[in-house]
Amino acid sequence: MHIDIHSGLLDVARQVPSPNCDARPAGTSIDLLVIHNISLPPGCFGGDAIDCFFTNTLDVDADPFYSEISELRVSAHLLIQRDGAIVQYVPFTQRAWHAGVSCFAGRECCNDFSIGIELEGTDELPYEAIQYQVLRQLIDLLVQVYPGIRQDRIVGHSDIAPGRKTDPGPAFDWSKIRT
Repeated sequence: MHIDIHSGLLDVARQVPSPNCDARPAGTSIDLLVIHNISLPPGCFGGDAIDCFFTNTLDVDADPFYSEISELRVSAHLLIQRDGAIVQYVPFTQRAWHAGVSCFAGRECCNDFSIGIELEGTDELPYEAIQYQVLRQLIDLLVQVYPGIRQDRIVGHSDIAPGRKTDPGPAFDWSKIRT
């Protein structure tokens, strides 16, 4: 597993470029990792709905829930699927639109200085062992490339958007990724 520091691409990830990103503010260093969860439709795993959602090509007729989210323009840097496969939507060098209105340690707009990783899952259902293994490997790699990401700067979406977001939820076992 390797990150090309110039392109911001992860060599083992399936690349599905999302338009929902832009340039990070000049001089901004990456020093926060945000863990999310997603399943589309909610509670269902597999298929291409997440790819479609992050690329603005979601078929609103495929599920009633999709009409509620079809106008959203969001993305994450990575998705770890239930089987451990990794999908990259946004290069790490770019700002993915994953955190929304957010604040960490007094700094707002967490998208500016963070990397967002989605786990295919829900707040309530257990994540797969392989997802934790892959996430741990990714954390180790990201810390090498972006040393500002320390253990105390690996957080859940709920930590940076309390009251608005709940992911990765109570089913996420933080002890499986802590060193």
